[in-house]
Amino acid sequence: MKFSVIIPVFNRPDELRELLLSLTQQTYSNFEVLVIEDGSILTAEQVVQDFNGQLTIRYYVKPNSGQGFTRNFGFERATGDYFVIFDSDALVPPHYFAVVNQRLETDWLDAYGGPDAAHPKFTPVQKAISYSMTSPFTTGGIRGSRKNLGGTYHPRSFNMGLSRKVWETIGGYKLSRMGEDIEFAIRIIENGFKTGLIPDAFIYHKRRTNFRQFFRQLRFFGRARINISRYYPRELKLVHLFPALFTLFVFSVPVWVLVNGTLFGLALGVLLVFSVLIFLDASRKENSLYVGLLSVAAAFVQLIGYGTGFLSEGWKRLREPKGFRETGATIEYPT
Repeated sequence: MKFSVIIPVFNRPDELRELLLSLTQQTYSNFEVLVIEDGSILTAEQVVQDFNGQLTIRYYVKPNSGQGFTRNFGFERATGDYFVIFDSDALVPPHYFAVVNQRLETDWLDAYGGPDAAHPKFTPVQKAISYSMTSPFTTGGIRGSRKNLGGTYHPRSFNMGLSRKVWETIGGYKLSRMGEDIEFAIRIIENGFKTGLIPDAFIYHKRRTNFRQFFRQLRFFGRARINISRYYPRELKLVHLFPALFTLFVFSVPVWVLVNGTLFGLALGVLLVFSVLIFLDASRKENSLYVGLLSVAAAFVQLIGYGTGFLSEGWKRLREPKGFRETGATIEYPT
């Protein structure tokens, strides 16, 4: 099995260097790497040149069009049997392709997804963000489960693979941003392809390096969930309302002190219990009280960021004419 690794890059040469270095350490080496520069000002050309001879690697430069269409650009030029998509802020453990290849040889998947984890060398903030994005106490638990909502696994593009046949059949991404990976996964499944999670095919996902960037990213994710409902209304499920309800609850707490002191105390108690659960679970998993404290902040940032994005785009959606659709192609990258 020959794999083609597709990596869109947007102004992140240093992150790309770390990702490519991790790919040089793979125990399974039958893969090529396609780096596609998506209209970057800060380019990664020199980084790619540094890995010539260490990897079978090709470098392309194109005008900015977003992640989805940039991945399509890579699909069109890939020569492998199976395409693998990574975000540029990933680190790939040495066993990754060996695990994927073994799974595909014993139990075929037309498309797969893998979980993400925090690398031991990540900063405390990065570990806290990673915890928040994978914790069962936030929305993160859904992403790493064997089945997503609806009973079928929906891969996500930060760590995803698909066969050449999938690409040739459904034609890649139709959206470039605003939930492009969700829409892509839905279409893969609707066309009868078999999807699944490969638990041991995890990556270390650096995500954002501070809470301000993390908030902006999660606000974008909340907007994306509403954008998907423009194309697939049935994909908007009750559990997706949780961050929005949490956000409204948090913002309403200061008002309650003027209305009813008992309710105000009860609301603070609920938030305290939630915070303690996050703190204890994160401290145990990361073996650090400091990361546990930061994880409480990360959980609030995640839920409120997602919730405000969901509410703002949802309000916009309610005011749109019936049948209106907005393409994700005009939405800027979160930074």
